[in-house]
Amino acid sequence: MAKANLNYLNLPGNYLFSTIAQKVKAYQEANPGADVIRLGIGDVTQPLIPAVIEALHLAVEEMGGEETFRGYAPDLGYAFLREKIAVFDYQSRGCDISPDEIFISDGAKGDCSNIQEIFSADNSIGVCDPVYPVYVDSNVMAGRTGLYDPEAGRYRDVIYMPCTAENGFAPEFPDRVPDLIYLCFPNNPTGAVMKKDRLQEWVDYANRNGSIILYDAAYEAYISEDDVPHSIYECRGARGCAIEFRSFSKTAGFTGLRLGFTVIPDDLEADGVRLWPLWARRHGTKYNGAPYIVQRAGEAVYSPAGQIQIHRQISRYMENAAYIRDQLKMAGYEVSGGINAPYIWLRAPGGMTSWEFFDYLLTRANVVGTPGSGFGPAGEHYFRLTAFGTKDNSVRAVDRICRL
Repeated sequence: MAKANLNYLNLPGNYLFSTIAQKVKAYQEANPGADVIRLGIGDVTQPLIPAVIEALHLAVEEMGGEETFRGYAPDLGYAFLREKIAVFDYQSRGCDISPDEIFISDGAKGDCSNIQEIFSADNSIGVCDPVYPVYVDSNVMAGRTGLYDPEAGRYRDVIYMPCTAENGFAPEFPDRVPDLIYLCFPNNPTGAVMKKDRLQEWVDYANRNGSIILYDAAYEAYISEDDVPHSIYECRGARGCAIEFRSFSKTAGFTGLRLGFTVIPDDLEADGVRLWPLWARRHGTKYNGAPYIVQRAGEAVYSPAGQIQIHRQISRYMENAAYIRDQLKMAGYEVSGGINAPYIWLRAPGGMTSWEFFDYLLTRANVVGTPGSGFGPAGEHYFRLTAFGTKDNSVRAVDRICRL
Protein backbone atom coordinates (compact mmCIF):
# COMPACT_ATOMS: atom_id res chain seq x y z
CA MET A 1 0.00 0.00 0.00
CA ALA A 2 1.32 3.46 -0.90
CA LYS A 3 1.89 5.73 2.07
CA ALA A 4 1.79 9.53 2.17
CA ASN A 5 4.48 11.68 3.76
CA LEU A 6 2.67 12.40 7.01
CA ASN A 7 5.12 15.17 7.86
CA TYR A 8 3.07 17.43 5.60
CA LEU A 9 0.18 17.08 8.02
CA ASN A 10 2.30 18.87 10.63
CA LEU A 11 2.11 22.08 8.61
CA PRO A 12 -0.49 24.38 10.19
CA GLY A 13 -2.96 25.42 7.47
CA ASN A 14 -1.92 26.88 4.13
CA TYR A 15 1.26 28.66 3.16
CA LEU A 16 1.12 32.22 4.57
CA PHE A 17 0.76 34.03 1.26
CA SER A 18 -1.85 31.56 0.00
CA THR A 19 -3.98 32.36 3.06
CA ILE A 20 -3.62 36.09 2.40
CA ALA A 21 -4.65 35.62 -1.24
CA GLN A 22 -7.75 33.66 -0.19
CA LYS A 23 -8.78 36.34 2.31
CA VAL A 24 -8.35 39.14 -0.21
CA LYS A 25 -10.26 37.21 -2.88
CA ALA A 26 -13.19 36.60 -0.49
CA TYR A 27 -13.24 40.29 0.47
CA GLN A 28 -13.26 41.46 -3.15
CA GLU A 29 -16.01 39.02 -4.08
CA ALA A 30 -18.11 40.40 -1.21
CA ASN A 31 -17.18 43.99 -2.10
CA PRO A 32 -16.99 44.23 -5.89
CA GLY A 33 -15.24 47.36 -7.08
CA ALA A 34 -13.21 47.79 -3.87
CA ASP A 35 -9.92 49.55 -4.67
CA VAL A 36 -7.57 47.19 -2.81
CA ILE A 37 -3.90 48.19 -2.67
CA ARG A 38 -1.51 45.30 -2.10
CA LEU A 39 1.64 45.94 -0.09
CA GLY A 40 1.83 42.41 1.23
CA ILE A 41 3.63 39.91 -0.98
CA GLY A 42 7.15 40.95 -1.94
CA ASP A 43 6.61 40.97 -5.69
CA VAL A 44 8.18 43.71 -7.80
CA THR A 45 6.25 46.17 -9.96
CA GLN A 46 8.86 47.96 -12.07
CA PRO A 47 9.54 46.50 -15.54
CA LEU A 48 12.79 44.79 -16.46
CA ILE A 49 15.63 47.20 -17.18
CA PRO A 50 16.60 47.94 -20.83
CA ALA A 51 19.94 46.07 -20.56
CA VAL A 52 18.11 42.90 -19.55
CA ILE A 53 15.49 43.26 -22.28
CA GLU A 54 18.23 43.69 -24.89
CA ALA A 55 20.05 40.59 -23.63
CA LEU A 56 16.83 38.57 -23.74
CA HIS A 57 16.19 39.57 -27.36
CA LEU A 58 19.73 38.66 -28.39
CA ALA A 59 19.54 35.31 -26.59
CA VAL A 60 16.20 34.48 -28.20
CA GLU A 61 17.73 35.16 -31.62
CA GLU A 62 20.59 32.82 -30.75
CA MET A 63 18.12 30.08 -29.86
CA GLY A 64 16.76 30.33 -33.40
CA GLY A 65 20.13 29.67 -35.07
CA GLU A 66 21.53 26.22 -35.71
CA GLU A 67 25.06 27.17 -34.64
CA THR A 68 24.03 29.25 -31.62
CA PHE A 69 21.17 27.13 -30.25
CA ARG A 70 21.60 25.91 -26.62
CA GLY A 71 19.98 22.88 -25.00
CA TYR A 72 20.50 21.75 -21.44
CA ALA A 73 22.63 24.12 -19.38
CA PRO A 74 25.79 22.88 -17.62
CA ASP A 75 25.08 21.51 -14.15
CA LEU A 76 26.61 24.50 -12.33
CA GLY A 77 25.25 27.02 -14.85
CA TYR A 78 26.98 28.79 -17.72
CA ALA A 79 30.53 29.97 -17.02
CA PHE A 80 29.83 33.44 -18.43
CA LEU A 81 27.37 34.11 -15.58
CA ARG A 82 29.26 32.35 -12.79
CA GLU A 83 32.42 34.30 -13.64
CA LYS A 84 30.57 37.63 -13.50
CA ILE A 85 29.03 36.72 -10.15
CA ALA A 86 32.36 35.65 -8.68
CA VAL A 87 34.05 38.92 -9.69
CA PHE A 88 31.28 41.44 -9.00
CA ASP A 89 29.57 39.96 -5.95
CA TYR A 90 32.49 38.35 -4.16
CA GLN A 91 36.04 39.05 -5.30
CA SER A 92 35.37 42.80 -5.53
CA ARG A 93 34.49 42.66 -1.81
CA GLY A 94 37.56 40.65 -0.85
CA CYS A 95 35.71 37.32 -0.68
CA ASP A 96 37.66 34.24 -1.76
CA ILE A 97 34.93 32.67 -3.91
CA SER A 98 35.62 31.10 -7.31
CA PRO A 99 33.17 30.56 -10.22
CA ASP A 100 33.22 26.80 -9.64
CA GLU A 101 31.79 27.31 -6.14
CA ILE A 102 28.65 28.98 -7.57
CA PHE A 103 25.57 26.93 -8.54
CA ILE A 104 23.08 28.73 -10.80
CA SER A 105 19.41 27.97 -10.10
CA ASP A 106 15.92 29.34 -10.72
CA GLY A 107 15.80 31.27 -7.46
CA ALA A 108 16.75 31.38 -3.81
CA LYS A 109 13.41 30.03 -2.57
CA GLY A 110 13.99 26.60 -4.09
CA ASP A 111 17.61 26.48 -2.95
CA CYS A 112 16.76 27.54 0.63
CA SER A 113 14.08 24.83 0.68
CA ASN A 114 16.14 22.07 -0.90
CA ILE A 115 19.50 22.59 0.81
CA GLN A 116 18.30 20.61 3.84
CA GLU A 117 18.27 17.47 1.66
CA ILE A 118 22.07 17.18 1.83
CA PHE A 119 22.00 17.06 5.63
CA SER A 120 21.05 14.21 7.91
CA ALA A 121 17.46 14.10 9.14
CA ASP A 122 18.63 14.23 12.76
CA ASN A 123 20.26 17.66 12.43
CA SER A 124 18.68 20.31 14.66
CA ILE A 125 17.76 23.65 13.10
CA GLY A 126 17.88 27.16 14.49
CA VAL A 127 15.89 29.96 12.89
CA CYS A 128 15.49 33.65 13.50
CA ASP A 129 12.06 34.45 14.85
CA PRO A 130 10.39 36.02 12.92
CA VAL A 131 11.76 34.95 9.54
CA TYR A 132 10.83 33.77 6.03
CA PRO A 133 8.53 30.75 6.64
CA VAL A 134 10.04 28.56 3.91
CA TYR A 135 13.01 27.67 6.11
CA VAL A 136 10.85 26.03 8.75
CA ASP A 137 8.23 24.62 6.38
CA SER A 138 10.80 22.76 4.25
CA ASN A 139 12.23 21.15 7.39
CA VAL A 140 8.73 20.23 8.56
CA MET A 141 8.25 18.34 5.30
CA ALA A 142 11.50 16.48 6.00
CA GLY A 143 10.39 15.50 9.51
CA ARG A 144 13.05 17.53 11.30
CA THR A 145 10.90 19.85 13.43
CA GLY A 146 8.63 17.77 15.64
CA LEU A 147 4.94 18.45 16.14
CA TYR A 148 3.40 21.90 15.95
CA ASP A 149 2.06 23.49 19.14
CA PRO A 150 -0.82 25.75 18.02
CA GLU A 151 -1.06 27.50 21.39
CA ALA A 152 2.62 28.47 21.38
CA GLY A 153 2.68 28.95 17.60
CA ARG A 154 5.90 26.95 17.27
CA TYR A 155 7.34 23.52 16.48
CA ARG A 156 8.59 21.36 19.33
CA ASP A 157 12.10 20.64 18.02
CA VAL A 158 12.93 23.93 16.29
CA ILE A 159 15.39 26.22 18.08
CA TYR A 160 13.77 29.65 17.80
CA MET A 161 16.09 32.64 18.13
CA PRO A 162 13.87 35.65 18.96
CA CYS A 163 14.53 38.86 17.05
CA THR A 164 12.82 41.63 18.98
CA ALA A 165 12.95 45.38 19.31
CA GLU A 166 15.07 44.88 22.43
CA ASN A 167 17.90 43.16 20.53
CA GLY A 168 17.55 45.24 17.36
CA PHE A 169 15.80 42.35 15.59
CA ALA A 170 19.09 40.40 15.42
CA PRO A 171 19.28 37.07 17.28
CA GLU A 172 21.32 36.20 20.33
CA PHE A 173 23.12 32.86 20.65
CA PRO A 174 20.56 30.24 21.76
CA ASP A 175 20.90 28.08 24.86
CA ARG A 176 21.05 24.94 22.69
CA VAL A 177 23.47 24.90 19.75
CA PRO A 178 21.73 24.25 16.41
CA ASP A 179 23.43 22.03 13.82
CA LEU A 180 22.00 24.14 10.99
CA ILE A 181 21.58 27.88 11.54
CA TYR A 182 19.35 29.85 9.19
CA LEU A 183 20.26 33.54 9.00
CA CYS A 184 18.59 36.03 6.65
CA PHE A 185 20.09 39.53 6.45
CA PRO A 186 18.94 42.06 5.43
CA ASN A 187 16.07 40.34 7.13
CA ASN A 188 12.72 39.36 5.73
CA PRO A 189 10.37 40.42 7.33
CA THR A 190 11.86 42.95 9.79
CA GLY A 191 14.26 44.74 7.43
CA ALA A 192 16.95 44.52 10.12
CA VAL A 193 20.64 43.95 9.39
CA MET A 194 23.67 42.53 11.17
CA LYS A 195 26.74 44.72 11.36
CA LYS A 196 29.96 43.00 10.34
CA ASP A 197 31.32 42.60 13.86
CA ARG A 198 28.13 40.87 14.98
CA LEU A 199 28.02 38.58 11.94
CA GLN A 200 31.68 37.69 12.62
CA GLU A 201 30.61 36.52 16.07
CA TRP A 202 28.10 34.15 14.47
CA VAL A 203 30.76 32.80 12.10
CA ASP A 204 33.07 32.20 15.06
CA TYR A 205 30.20 30.56 16.97
CA ALA A 206 29.44 28.19 14.07
CA ASN A 207 33.09 27.23 13.61
CA ARG A 208 33.50 26.68 17.32
CA ASN A 209 30.48 24.37 17.51
CA GLY A 210 30.68 22.58 14.15
CA SER A 211 27.44 24.19 12.91
CA ILE A 212 26.63 25.19 9.32
CA ILE A 213 25.16 28.64 8.65
CA LEU A 214 22.63 28.79 5.81
CA TYR A 215 22.83 32.47 4.91
CA ASP A 216 20.09 34.05 2.82
CA ALA A 217 21.40 37.28 1.28
CA ALA A 218 18.56 37.79 -1.19
CA TYR A 219 18.23 41.49 -0.27
CA GLU A 220 21.91 42.47 -0.15
CA ALA A 221 21.50 44.90 -3.08
CA TYR A 222 19.33 47.12 -0.85
CA ILE A 223 22.03 47.69 1.78
CA SER A 224 22.84 51.39 2.12
CA GLU A 225 25.05 51.49 5.22
CA ASP A 226 28.80 50.99 4.91
CA ASP A 227 29.37 48.74 7.93
CA VAL A 228 26.81 46.12 6.85
CA PRO A 229 28.30 43.11 4.99
CA HIS A 230 26.76 42.12 1.66
CA SER A 231 28.04 38.55 2.00
CA ILE A 232 28.84 36.31 4.93
CA TYR A 233 32.13 35.52 3.19
CA GLU A 234 33.32 39.00 4.12
CA CYS A 235 33.83 37.49 7.59
CA ARG A 236 36.96 35.55 8.54
CA GLY A 237 36.47 31.79 8.56
CA ALA A 238 33.09 31.84 6.79
CA ARG A 239 34.31 29.46 4.09
CA GLY A 240 34.54 26.82 6.80
CA CYS A 241 30.97 27.11 8.07
CA ALA A 242 28.63 28.86 5.62
CA ILE A 243 26.49 28.35 2.53
CA GLU A 244 25.06 31.49 0.91
CA PHE A 245 21.93 32.01 -1.20
CA ARG A 246 21.34 34.90 -3.60
CA SER A 247 18.50 35.88 -5.92
CA PHE A 248 17.95 38.08 -8.97
CA SER A 249 14.24 38.34 -8.10
CA LYS A 250 14.37 41.50 -5.99
CA THR A 251 17.79 42.71 -7.14
CA ALA A 252 16.83 42.86 -10.81
CA GLY A 253 13.08 42.29 -10.88
CA PHE A 254 13.38 38.64 -12.02
CA THR A 255 10.37 37.35 -10.08
CA GLY A 256 8.87 36.38 -13.45
CA LEU A 257 12.11 35.18 -15.04
CA ARG A 258 13.42 33.10 -12.10
CA LEU A 259 17.16 33.16 -11.48
CA GLY A 260 19.36 32.79 -8.42
CA PHE A 261 22.42 30.98 -7.15
CA THR A 262 23.92 29.18 -4.18
CA VAL A 263 27.55 29.38 -3.06
CA ILE A 264 29.18 26.34 -1.46
CA PRO A 265 32.92 26.60 -0.82
CA ASP A 266 34.79 23.62 -2.24
CA ASP A 267 36.37 22.78 1.12
CA LEU A 268 33.26 23.20 3.31
CA GLU A 269 32.62 20.05 5.35
CA ALA A 270 30.02 18.63 7.73
CA ASP A 271 31.16 15.77 9.95
CA GLY A 272 34.22 15.30 7.73
CA VAL A 273 32.18 15.10 4.49
CA ARG A 274 32.57 17.72 1.76
CA LEU A 275 29.23 19.36 0.98
CA TRP A 276 30.08 20.63 -2.54
CA PRO A 277 29.88 17.15 -4.14
CA LEU A 278 26.60 16.40 -2.34
CA TRP A 279 24.91 19.55 -3.61
CA ALA A 280 26.42 19.01 -7.07
CA ARG A 281 24.89 15.53 -7.15
CA ARG A 282 21.54 16.77 -5.91
CA HIS A 283 21.63 19.69 -8.35
CA GLY A 284 22.48 17.48 -11.33
CA THR A 285 19.99 14.76 -10.41
CA LYS A 286 16.91 16.88 -9.70
CA TYR A 287 17.44 20.02 -11.77
CA ASN A 288 18.06 20.72 -15.46
CA GLY A 289 19.27 24.29 -15.10
CA ALA A 290 17.95 27.82 -15.56
CA PRO A 291 17.19 28.63 -19.22
CA TYR A 292 20.01 29.96 -21.38
CA ILE A 293 18.10 33.13 -22.23
CA VAL A 294 17.50 33.87 -18.53
CA GLN A 295 21.16 33.32 -17.66
CA ARG A 296 22.12 35.76 -20.45
CA ALA A 297 19.67 38.23 -18.91
CA GLY A 298 21.39 37.72 -15.56
CA GLU A 299 24.76 38.41 -17.14
CA ALA A 300 23.43 41.74 -18.43
CA VAL A 301 22.74 42.86 -14.86
CA TYR A 302 26.52 43.06 -14.36
CA SER A 303 27.17 45.16 -17.46
CA PRO A 304 28.01 48.86 -16.91
CA ALA A 305 24.60 49.90 -18.24
CA GLY A 306 22.89 47.17 -16.25
CA GLN A 307 24.50 48.28 -12.98
CA ILE A 308 23.40 51.88 -13.49
CA GLN A 309 19.85 50.87 -14.39
CA ILE A 310 19.54 48.37 -11.52
CA HIS A 311 20.75 50.86 -8.93
CA ARG A 312 18.25 53.42 -10.25
CA GLN A 313 15.44 50.87 -9.94
CA ILE A 314 16.43 49.88 -6.41
CA SER A 315 16.55 53.57 -5.46
CA ARG A 316 12.92 53.97 -6.52
CA TYR A 317 11.83 51.13 -4.27
CA MET A 318 13.85 52.53 -1.39
CA GLU A 319 12.24 55.94 -1.90
CA ASN A 320 8.92 54.15 -1.36
CA ALA A 321 10.35 52.52 1.76
CA ALA A 322 11.50 55.86 3.18
CA TYR A 323 8.11 57.43 2.50
CA ILE A 324 6.19 54.58 4.13
CA ARG A 325 8.50 54.49 7.14
CA ASP A 326 8.55 58.26 7.72
CA GLN A 327 4.81 58.79 7.29
CA LEU A 328 3.89 55.94 9.61
CA LYS A 329 6.31 57.22 12.24
CA MET A 330 4.74 60.67 12.06
CA ALA A 331 1.34 59.03 12.48
CA GLY A 332 2.53 57.47 15.72
CA TYR A 333 3.31 53.92 14.65
CA GLU A 334 6.29 52.03 16.07
CA VAL A 335 8.26 51.33 12.89
CA SER A 336 11.59 49.75 11.89
CA GLY A 337 13.22 48.57 8.66
CA GLY A 338 13.09 50.39 5.35
CA ILE A 339 16.74 51.53 5.43
CA ASN A 340 18.74 48.51 4.24
CA ALA A 341 15.79 46.48 3.01
CA PRO A 342 12.52 47.08 1.13
CA TYR A 343 10.41 45.99 4.11
CA ILE A 344 8.79 48.07 6.82
CA TRP A 345 8.04 46.34 10.11
CA LEU A 346 5.45 47.98 12.35
CA ARG A 347 3.73 47.13 15.59
CA ALA A 348 -0.03 46.67 15.33
CA PRO A 349 -1.80 49.42 17.31
CA GLY A 350 -4.03 48.97 20.32
CA GLY A 351 -2.75 45.50 21.19
CA MET A 352 -4.31 43.99 18.06
CA THR A 353 -3.03 40.62 16.89
CA SER A 354 -1.37 40.45 13.49
CA TRP A 355 -4.41 38.96 11.78
CA GLU A 356 -6.78 41.38 13.53
CA PHE A 357 -4.74 44.25 12.12
CA PHE A 358 -4.71 42.57 8.71
CA ASP A 359 -8.53 42.40 8.70
CA TYR A 360 -8.76 45.95 10.04
CA LEU A 361 -6.60 47.39 7.24
CA LEU A 362 -8.30 45.32 4.57
CA THR A 363 -11.85 46.25 5.55
CA ARG A 364 -11.31 49.82 6.73
CA ALA A 365 -8.57 51.02 4.35
CA ASN A 366 -8.56 48.42 1.53
CA VAL A 367 -4.82 47.92 2.13
CA VAL A 368 -3.18 44.50 2.22
CA GLY A 369 -0.04 43.75 4.21
CA THR A 370 1.42 40.63 5.82
CA PRO A 371 0.64 39.54 9.41
CA GLY A 372 3.82 39.20 11.42
CA SER A 373 2.69 36.01 13.16
CA GLY A 374 3.00 34.23 9.82
CA PHE A 375 6.79 34.64 10.13
CA GLY A 376 7.04 33.06 13.60
CA PRO A 377 5.74 33.41 17.17
CA ALA A 378 7.84 36.53 17.86
CA GLY A 379 6.13 38.22 14.91
CA GLU A 380 2.79 38.34 16.71
CA HIS A 381 1.43 41.89 17.10
CA TYR A 382 3.62 43.03 14.18
CA PHE A 383 2.91 43.65 10.53
CA ARG A 384 5.00 43.84 7.34
CA LEU A 385 4.53 46.27 4.47
CA THR A 386 6.63 46.13 1.31
CA ALA A 387 8.08 48.97 -0.75
CA PHE A 388 7.70 47.03 -4.00
CA GLY A 389 4.46 48.74 -4.97
CA THR A 390 4.27 51.65 -7.38
CA LYS A 391 4.98 55.11 -6.00
CA ASP A 392 1.34 56.09 -6.42
CA ASN A 393 0.02 53.01 -4.63
CA SER A 394 2.55 53.37 -1.82
CA VAL A 395 1.49 56.98 -1.22
CA ARG A 396 -2.24 56.18 -1.40
CA ALA A 397 -1.92 53.16 0.89
CA VAL A 398 0.03 55.02 3.56
CA ASP A 399 -2.39 57.95 3.37
CA ARG A 400 -5.28 55.58 4.04
CA ILE A 401 -3.48 53.94 6.98
CA CYS A 402 -2.56 57.28 8.52
CA ARG A 403 -6.14 58.57 8.20
CA LEU A 404 -7.32 55.61 10.28
